Amino acid sequence: MLQFNFTPYPALSTQRFLLKRIEKTDVNEVFAIRSDEEVMKFIHRPIAKTIDDAMMVVDKISTGIDNNESINWGIYPKDSKKLIGIIGYVRMNKENHRAEVGYVLHGDHHRKGIMSEVLAEVLNYGFYSMKLNTIEAIIDPRNQPSANLCEKHGFLREGYIKEYICHNEKFYDALVYSLLTPLKTK
Repeated sequence: MLQFNFTPYPALSTQRFLLKRIEKTDVNEVFAIRSDEEVMKFIHRPIAKTIDDAMMVVDKISTGIDNNESINWGIYPKDSKKLIGIIGYVRMNKENHRAEVGYVLHGDHHRKGIMSEVLAEVLNYGFYSMKLNTIEAIIDPRNQPSANLCEKHGFLREGYIKEYICHNEKFYDALVYSLLTPLKTK
């Protein structure tokens, strides 16, 4: 079984972005993302209606990191250092060396190659530092840009599950994508 220790916190970087721990001072940016119904339409999580709702998201992310149960990074452009998105391993299955990657990006930054750039770094961290065997993505079938992103990074569509997620008393289908570690030798 894998064991994770996110202390010290593993900040990452790409050519254009810093991936670092989200702080309480980022709550307004988290609120801007999590309160945007268009951004959240395929992410079956509660919409933030208040700053307190956003602070609960920040606190949940911090607790997951502190307890080595999940890890999320804030996405910060190097030139502004203002949070524009979140990416990380939202569910981890230590026994089976698997984790689910999840991500969200402020609507002003869609279709600029940002998520592809940061996802590559997060995948590297998952395979080479966390020693994951499989990284999964659970995607709403209507979210074609997310499916395209996963496919671009080598994920394979493993299945289509009817009524997989219950959110606000409504059931949603899901596409299941997975990517196996490049560390294995055949």
